[in-house]
Amino acid sequence: MVNPVAAEFRKALTLPSVLITIGLSIVAIAGLGVMAANSASRQEPSYTAGFEVAAACVVGIVVLAVFIMSSEYTPNSKEAGAGRQIAVSLTSVPQRGSLFAAKAVVVAALTGALATIVVLATVLVAQVVLGDRATGYVEALGHLGWRIPGAIAYGVCTGLITFAITVVTRSGVIPLILVIVNSTVVSVSYLLTKVTPLAKYLPDVAGAQAFAYNYAAENMLDPLAGGLVMAGWTAVLLAVAGWTFHRRDA
Repeated sequence: MVNPVAAEFRKALTLPSVLITIGLSIVAIAGLGVMAANSASRQEPSYTAGFEVAAACVVGIVVLAVFIMSSEYTPNSKEAGAGRQIAVSLTSVPQRGSLFAAKAVVVAALTGALATIVVLATVLVAQVVLGDRATGYVEALGHLGWRIPGAIAYGVCTGLITFAITVVTRSGVIPLILVIVNSTVVSVSYLLTKVTPLAKYLPDVAGAQAFAYNYAAENMLDPLAGGLVMAGWTAVLLAVAGWTFHRRDA
């Protein structure tokens, strides 16, 4: 299992799209942290200024998870034989379960690292920009407390859910549209909370309770329950994706 994981790490970190996504995500979210700090009112707790925009890193996380898996199904150039990387991967690691698990580990590790960097960086940037209104970096992290690991866990689960959808659909377009639009443009999940109380069990709504301040819907799950619900969705979708990957032709 160690060798497939190491190989998948090397493969992922040699993809220009992955490296560009990580770099742009960090720069973009840090920029949002500056904007949030500049626009924060004096009535708001100063330690929330950067943290409140950190959730926007979900866009980079989704793109990262999609690239790691969809690159396997992208045809190579004619000069390289016009084949797909998945054929080479399965030749190197014939045990499909091991290959799937290795990719899931890489997605979890890279999305977790990206979420951690973004969360810590946005809080730091905001504290610097706030100047004399700043709480202080260490004190700000202390105030945020359990919301920091909650936000990181949300990022990891989002990445793994996106990875699972990519495996099942063999497409990068579908998860990009489905997850990014729902997370940033029009949150169908949030709108459903206005229609039915069952919507609080949807993965993104439930998971958001693990870090969000003043969530705009009522009667939500508590943070621990919300995190566990999202983790449950993640486990089920990974199981479905793993079964699909094992049973389906390359």
